[in-house]
Amino acid sequence: MVALASYLDARVAAGQWLVRIEDLDTPRCVPGADQTILRQLTDLGMRWDGDIWYQSDRKAAYQTAFETLTARGLVYPCGCTRREIADAVLAAHGAFPAGERPYPGTCRTGLPQGRLAKAWRFWVEPGVVSFHDRWCGEQSQCVDQEVGDFVVLRADGIWAYQLAVVVDDAAQGITDVVRGQDLLTSTARQQLLAQALGVSVTRVMHLPLVTDKNGLKLSKQNGAPSIDTDNPLITLLSAWQYFGLGPLAASSLDQFWTQATESWAGHIFGQRLAP
Repeated sequence: MVALASYLDARVAAGQWLVRIEDLDTPRCVPGADQTILRQLTDLGMRWDGDIWYQSDRKAAYQTAFETLTARGLVYPCGCTRREIADAVLAAHGAFPAGERPYPGTCRTGLPQGRLAKAWRFWVEPGVVSFHDRWCGEQSQCVDQEVGDFVVLRADGIWAYQLAVVVDDAAQGITDVVRGQDLLTSTARQQLLAQALGVSVTRVMHLPLVTDKNGLKLSKQNGAPSIDTDNPLITLLSAWQYFGLGPLAASSLDQFWTQATESWAGHIFGQRLAP
């Protein structure tokens, strides 16, 4: 669904649609998953522009960004375990606010004696980060209170998603990001990192999630079936209905892409495409 929306968004805007494989968490990466994804996109009639980027090839760029933040005094080592952070949050709030576990700043003044760093965190200053989401409207987040200082590098050498996407977006000249609403709360963190690194902030659009009857996001982790590319038109029409932009009467892939592009242009961009 997100791939479909981002593809239409790029095509209507006469932009480029770029594919990036986010394979930073190497222990969890399934061999061959990238080729499966690329084959599915091709089967659905989606053609990407330019080269495919793999984040696993971009570690030197993330290291450079990390060193920039370090030189500015914006990252510090943290020796806290996930359990210690969770216990501190529960003691302070009685629950996890909005599903987050705001870091209490335990290691801001230095690692406790005898502790080794388990991660490096970005120092968040007090204040509200506000931005406009093209689907959800005006958003704001007090990152220091709702999230706290967040991780940019784990002790096992794995770079955090937040840092990697900011560095890659800047390097690729990304202007617009389309993704699911489960990542809406990541936007403020990424904007703080972008500002600290002196790079442009992207425009964002966060789409509603497709969920099962229990309200869980459809994903492989939750047992959702794989995308059916044996019947690409049915798959695309099924995904399209979740946008709530009205039905399409396509009977072929070519018709689908023509109608979907025209509808996206009219509803999202408020424009008519030239015949």
